Amino acid sequence: MPLALLALALVAFGIGTTEFATMGLLPQIADGVGVSVPHAGNIVSAYALGVVVGAPLLTGIGARIAHKQLLLLLSALFVIGNIASALAPGFGWLFAARFLAGLPHGALFGVGAVVASRLVAPDRAGRAVSRMFLGLTIANIVGVPAGTALGQQLGWRWAYCAVAVIGLIALAALAAFVPHQPRGNVAGIRHELRAMGNRQVALGLAVAVVGFGGFFAVYSYLVPILTHLTGLADSSTTWVLALYGVGMTLGTLIAGPLTDRALRPTLYGGLALLGATLVTFYFTVHSIVPALLTLVVMGAMGALVTTPVQMLLMAKAKDAPTMAAASNHSAFNLANAGGAWLGGLAISAGWGWASPALVGAALAAGGLGLAFLSGRTDRPGGTSDVITSSQTGSAQETRQVPAP
Repeated sequence: MPLALLALALVAFGIGTTEFATMGLLPQIADGVGVSVPHAGNIVSAYALGVVVGAPLLTGIGARIAHKQLLLLLSALFVIGNIASALAPGFGWLFAARFLAGLPHGALFGVGAVVASRLVAPDRAGRAVSRMFLGLTIANIVGVPAGTALGQQLGWRWAYCAVAVIGLIALAALAAFVPHQPRGNVAGIRHELRAMGNRQVALGLAVAVVGFGGFFAVYSYLVPILTHLTGLADSSTTWVLALYGVGMTLGTLIAGPLTDRALRPTLYGGLALLGATLVTFYFTVHSIVPALLTLVVMGAMGALVTTPVQMLLMAKAKDAPTMAAASNHSAFNLANAGGAWLGGLAISAGWGWASPALVGAALAAGGLGLAFLSGRTDRPGGTSDVITSSQTGSAQETRQVPAP
């Protein structure tokens, strides 16, 4: 089990590195393909678009494929997308390659989360899923700074080559350590889509889009905020982003046990504390030490929301959780786009560089309201099929627990 979780975390590490390292290499990429930096920024949007499209599309296409085989196919597509990015001769080809690299992102996380939850007993499923997500947060500490430095020193294409190597290693680890998990006789696209019609699934996805949009409203503009208001030099922003990643890692570590113990209270608390931290950041941003401490807490609270939302969707989708789990990452990328857009509107309106923090707090409050609505409208005293299971060989045990 630990080696299987490590393989899944390695996949997440590669995904996090390729997604966020691009942002730090936009000047080099712009020079390399002969476009302006703002125009080169469209490749970030291309990747996000790939995630939004690919999560439901590839999950649906692979609805009848055993989880391990689907993970291997998706990982191979991830490697191909990054190799294509490294070899792209011009902007158009690079745009298409980044879209291709983003396609398996959501499906990999969705299928990986279901696989991780089924490697352990049901009461430890949240911890297993959070261990996979650790790969994504550690990428912000190690992978993104290393990929950025590599791209700046040797050329941006080498950063994508390095990510492709990480993908190949992860592919080998998945093949070696992840056990076979059969889909069952009722698996199929119609079965998955039927589960997506659950009102609680729809509300869970809305919580992810709105609530996590508050996180991205600030994260998208963190570098200019720190340089304009906090007074940090451009050369310092890389390690500050790594510090932010430390906070995300700490939040992910505590999210698993808390989610296993009390799913909805963890979600409520995470969104409430995220909103409070964003308001605090609005006032501490002008002083270096308070601003950095607030950033660590902000990263932790953002990560604290991720696991309970994922587990809620998987539980409410019952015995067809893969589409819901994958669509969660489409929701997070919509949150990325929406939060960045609203934060940018506040700055353009002349409200100041700190204004995205208040926009983010409002979005976190909106997400909290949706989470409370989800809790109030859930079937009181009902039960949900827990999609996590403990396995011995090919035997699989499914349990009934009170609905979260």
